[in-house]
Amino acid sequence: MAAKGQAKTGGRRKGTPNRLTADIKEMILAALAAKGGQKYLEKQADANPTAFLTLVGKIIPLQVTGKDGGPIQHQGIDVPAKETREEWLARQAKEREEKQSVH
Repeated sequence: MAAKGQAKTGGRRKGTPNRLTADIKEMILAALAAKGGQKYLEKQADANPTAFLTLVGKIIPLQVTGKDGGPIQHQGIDVPAKETREEWLARQAKEREEKQSVH
């Protein structure tokens, strides 16, 4: 460990995975390939949905961003309806009648 105020020397570079972690990941991927890869995962999704969704949760990014890494754009739906339910039903009925009278 570097003393306070001194640059760090030696050790792994930042972001380099632990060798043991890399080895275990390689073994898991090899076992998955041996069991049928995607087809095996599809069977597990049906047979063990809880375990499968736990796996899915482990690989989904923890932080979601919008376009080009920017913030997520939110469009609210707090806009008043253009017509009431009754107006919509009346319009639909009228359109049906017009369609039937044309044929």
